[in-house]
Amino acid sequence: MTNMIIIIGIAVIALPAGYFIRKYVAEKKLQDAETMAKHILEQAKKEAQDKRREMELEAKDLLYKMRHDFDRETQDRRQETANIEKRLAQKEENIDRRVEFLENKEKEIEQRQENIKKQEDNIKAKDAQLNSLIAEEKERLQKISSLSAEEAKRILLSRLNEELNNEKAVFIKKQEEELRSLAEKKAQEILSVAIQKCAVEHTVESTVSVVNLPSDEMKGRVIGREGRNIRALEMATGVDVIIDDTPEAVTLSCFDPVRREIARLSLEKLISDGRIHPGRIEELVEKTKKEMDEKIKEEGERVVFEVGVSGLHPEIVRLLGRLKYRTSFGQNAQQHSKEVAFLLGAMASELGLDFKLARRIGLLHDIGKAVDHQVEGTHAKIGAALAKKFNESDTVVSAIEAHHEESEPKSFYAVLAVAADAISASRPGARRETLETYVKRLDKLESIANLFKGVEKSFAIQAGREIRIIVQPEKISDGEAVNMSREIRKKIEEGMEYPGQIKVTVIRETRAIEYAK
Repeated sequence: MTNMIIIIGIAVIALPAGYFIRKYVAEKKLQDAETMAKHILEQAKKEAQDKRREMELEAKDLLYKMRHDFDRETQDRRQETANIEKRLAQKEENIDRRVEFLENKEKEIEQRQENIKKQEDNIKAKDAQLNSLIAEEKERLQKISSLSAEEAKRILLSRLNEELNNEKAVFIKKQEEELRSLAEKKAQEILSVAIQKCAVEHTVESTVSVVNLPSDEMKGRVIGREGRNIRALEMATGVDVIIDDTPEAVTLSCFDPVRREIARLSLEKLISDGRIHPGRIEELVEKTKKEMDEKIKEEGERVVFEVGVSGLHPEIVRLLGRLKYRTSFGQNAQQHSKEVAFLLGAMASELGLDFKLARRIGLLHDIGKAVDHQVEGTHAKIGAALAKKFNESDTVVSAIEAHHEESEPKSFYAVLAVAADAISASRPGARRETLETYVKRLDKLESIANLFKGVEKSFAIQAGREIRIIVQPEKISDGEAVNMSREIRKKIEEGMEYPGQIKVTVIRETRAIEYAK
């Protein structure tokens, strides 16, 4: 019984104690959980702040890098712009110097013209003095001679006219020689300046090639850092590389068509390859030059085979291949040479001459155009010198030299070469001319003829290569018709520019009509 009471007492004591113990443990666990939650929350906040600071630093680094790249690119563009402005300033300065030089030459010509005018006035004064001397001498002769006045006058005038004509002829010849020399020099200077000023419009196809780019971003790679790629390409090929606002295009400019073609092919290979740097540029340009030499040789052999000419020197064959890249007024020089060869051979066959020799002359007549950018002189003179150098016959050499009538023709072949060259150059469509220019030239040709008195009608025919003028027979005699053709020819030469030559035909027709009744 006592044990039961003790157990009950212990149970009574243990139950509240257990309750408080469990409560304490639960509160302790809750407290630990809250502490741990606070610790995890603080650690998460700290990690978030660290991550935020790390991202801010990365953003600042990226911003700094982008700003640095932008500043560097801006500096490169500014340097490139400064270089372009410098080159433009130099070109403008050169043009200003040439213009000043031409103005001085014009003043010199004006001064000479004034001197000539003064000399002409002096001649007129001398004529007046001579007339007075003639009158005095006539009176003196009438007094001391038995000759009649008319006989003395005739004798004096004959003698004085002879002396005066001789003096005039010497003076005029001297002035003509001086003026011709000055005019030739002046014309060369004006042409050289005009070519420089108008090269862009004048040589759209003959001196400029355009290379298409896959995108405008490729322009920067072609330029390279501080323009080193462009400079390397220009130095390796000898052409001007022009990069402007034209989208997805690079322009190559050079008067040598072969060098321009080498540059075009090399740049296309570089763009396709993607590796654009000075070393790669030099390597590809050298490779392209070798390929171009082989291509030129093959072109020369092909045209020689087509025309049927044999025994040509290998260097002549190579020059014929170069003519494929040479144009004149839009007409391909190689194709023109083939046409002249066939025309010349056909005409020679009709006349019973050696058609093979004729074709040889026709094929080689413009060979000087293959090197006229490198050698001084006209292409006819250059071509004759080349033909002589490579052991062509005297007939071939003289015909080449005379095909533009710069020297006297020494054979029938030379005369035929002039005709065949003119036919190939003047046929409709052979050389480029806009419809507007063509119509204006025909109108001007007819208007020049209509200015002359006695002209009834005028017609420009044969694509402007001939003009026929019908005159009124009651107003113009046969002799006047001959003089009119010469005067119209002079007016056309002075007032017009045209390729080849223009035939002037004046027609005077008299019709007698009767009616039988």
